[in-house]
Amino acid sequence: MTAPRGSIWVELTAEELPIAAVYDWATDPSAGAVVLFSGTVRNHAENRTGVSQLTYEAYEEHVVPRFADIVAEMRRRWPTMVKAALLHRVGTLELAESSVVVAVSAPHRGEAFEAARFGIDTLKATVPIWKQEVHDGGKDWGLRSQPISQVPGSQASCT
Repeated sequence: MTAPRGSIWVELTAEELPIAAVYDWATDPSAGAVVLFSGTVRNHAENRTGVSQLTYEAYEEHVVPRFADIVAEMRRRWPTMVKAALLHRVGTLELAESSVVVAVSAPHRGEAFEAARFGIDTLKATVPIWKQEVHDGGKDWGLRSQPISQVPGSQASCT
């Protein structure tokens, strides 16, 4: 996986997420802050113990445009944001592996934190990515499924 030359990095991949490379890419002489969030596979979930593995499924043709919509809204809300990355992994992941990375660089920490928080929260609420959990009681799809909503500020449809 190679970092892009521009100010936006959005990707859905089966490869291990390059957390250090995302951080390095997000740094910029005009940015005094880089906030990087990495969501990792943990050993429990709501009402489930012994989670040992997760499998993520998604359709790139639906996910990547949503990621771009999220970044566009981030830029609208935080116009001084320098760079933004949204990367999500698909396939089977083991405990402690990173499933999602959001990085934002900005001149100041407040806007970097706010934009990164918006990025991960909006990704979780608006992007059609499905998660299957393997746990002590068997395996099944995540309990907290929800209807996919539109990216705030976006004119894109929810399909």
